[in-house]
Amino acid sequence: MTYLWIALGSAIGGVGRYWCTGLVSDQFGDAFPWGTFLVNVVGSFIIGVVAPLSGSVGHPWAPGPEARAFIMAGFCGGYTTFSAFSLQTLQLLRDGQLLHALGNVVLSAAVCLIAVWLGYLAGAGLNQVRAG
Repeated sequence: MTYLWIALGSAIGGVGRYWCTGLVSDQFGDAFPWGTFLVNVVGSFIIGVVAPLSGSVGHPWAPGPEARAFIMAGFCGGYTTFSAFSLQTLQLLRDGQLLHALGNVVLSAAVCLIAVWLGYLAGAGLNQVRAG
């Protein structure tokens, strides 16, 4: 059953990624892969929130094992786009856009690490809140 939840989460995440990157591309153009950058930051934040919550058995906001698999392996796995990020960075390099390629690598690594840290802090904070 867990595999079914992961597959469903992956499908939803993949559709969400396609929609979000298209929307951002329509707004800001394709000179820099802002859509991929955005989904990676959002996905990093989501997985950062869920990680500490999922270790809290009995907490009202703690996802069970299936929900954890659905969100972390499924949705975040389908939604975030490291392979697309890599291909877009390579294409920027091939197009002679060295600064854009380096910017994509540095921004993605730094901001996604910050996003997962902030998400983790948010999830840990929620973990401390007791249901009334």
